[in-house]
Amino acid sequence: MYAIFWLILTVLDIYFWILIASAVYSWLYAFNVVNPRNQIVASIGQFLYATTEPVLGPIRRRLPNLNGIDISPIVVIVLIQFLQIFIKTSIMPAVFGAMGV
Repeated sequence: MYAIFWLILTVLDIYFWILIASAVYSWLYAFNVVNPRNQIVASIGQFLYATTEPVLGPIRRRLPNLNGIDISPIVVIVLIQFLQIFIKTSIMPAVFGAMGV
């Protein structure tokens, strides 16, 4: 059972870093720091878009328009942090009891 919680927390942590990388990539792309015609850069951008857009898209549609400022990654990062803390402080102690995990 501990392995399942470890896997969930690890997946959330990896997705957190993918969101950070996607935000940094979007800034680099917007300010023409990276060359989007480079095949490696384009494939990285496609990967980041494909992994983050299914989560960010619905949130982006529900948020108000802030004149070009996209805060949907911040909302998802806060949710990920909340889930990780909730799992570590509420669910794991309830499942494992006084095991001291």
